[in-house]
Amino acid sequence: MSLALFYLPPELWGHEVRLEGQEARHLSQVLRIAPGSEVGLLDGQGRQGRFVVRKVGKKNVDLERVDENFQSQPEARAIVALAFSKAVRRGFFMEKAVELGASGIWLWQGDHSQGSLSASVQEACLGQLIAGAKQCGNPWLPEVKILKGGVDDLAKYAANADYRILPWEAQDNVPMLSPNMAGQPGLTVYVIGPEGGFSARELDTLRVSGFSAVSLGTRVLRCETAATLCLGIHWWASQLPKASLPGTERS
Repeated sequence: MSLALFYLPPELWGHEVRLEGQEARHLSQVLRIAPGSEVGLLDGQGRQGRFVVRKVGKKNVDLERVDENFQSQPEARAIVALAFSKAVRRGFFMEKAVELGASGIWLWQGDHSQGSLSASVQEACLGQLIAGAKQCGNPWLPEVKILKGGVDDLAKYAANADYRILPWEAQDNVPMLSPNMAGQPGLTVYVIGPEGGFSARELDTLRVSGFSAVSLGTRVLRCETAATLCLGIHWWASQLPKASLPGTERS
């Protein structure tokens, strides 16, 4: 039987630790886990441990570590730069991003974004990511960046990526995003535009910055659907030996 998982920030990790706030309430009041029981903790930075509950209080829970392990990040890392929009179901996407192993999520202010980015968005995203990590057991939380400078900030942060991919529905004579393009060792940035689409200025900036245009098909996808599809293809491709991917020769 798998252990119930809880999140503990890395700076609070140790042999004897204390859960507080929402995590403590979930353990004691929702799951009603008693002293002497074992639970799992993750720190969002690859570390996962097995702990014994020593004391359950009204506002906090004391635990003692039994053992721990560390999981390295995958060689093929993916970042999704998702344009901010009030219409996007971010909770849905955040959960899927953790399940599919995203290394980062960049929320950027698009020229056609519905609404403006605020600092509170980052905190809300963290809570959604933690919930997803606890559900699927991924010890790595994607790093969330808030790019209020729009496409210019996006281009700056993506400059050091190994691969830069631009899925966009309104284009002809470009290849479909395939497993042969995704899931390569190194860092890949996928940029997703807002519900209102990219502006001409944004497209020019992305092309000059080395983003390669690809298609996700003839249908116009919602932002969170397109972002999840990119992560799904990336994750699937990264799990397979390259020789087994369609269009590659076997040795």
